[in-house]
Amino acid sequence: MPDANFRVRAVSESPARVAVKARDFTMIVDEPPNLGGDDKGANPVEYVLAALAGCLNVVGYLVANEMGFQIDKLEIDVYGPLNPARFLGKSYEDRAGYKEITAEMRVDTDADEETLKKWVEAVEDRCPVTDNLVNSTPVRVLATSL
Repeated sequence: MPDANFRVRAVSESPARVAVKARDFTMIVDEPPNLGGDDKGANPVEYVLAALAGCLNVVGYLVANEMGFQIDKLEIDVYGPLNPARFLGKSYEDRAGYKEITAEMRVDTDADEETLKKWVEAVEDRCPVTDNLVNSTPVRVLATSL
């Protein structure tokens, strides 16, 4: 199967806010006031958590269907600690990103515990966002003049 390519484009609206276009959708990325923003959207690290929740949802239903059981309801809480000191340039002791991320999936289903254990292992293994967070992905940041 050939690679699928994805792209977003962003235009800065203020020092803390950017409008991001993904296909025909616009997402506002902003910071809360305590981090210099106007709180008009989730901040970048919240979007990381949201991306993981969204991916776990899609892969969760896909894998359940393949395994032959139905999900009647799925709730996903994703959270983790992050020290903003590096982002703010105040300390370089901690990394800039999350120290760890936890995703709790609560499933309303008739599947037994052993099936759910196999399900969550497959979901974690096949989720592209989990893969990007767990494994090192080369990232290049380039700058050019407008």
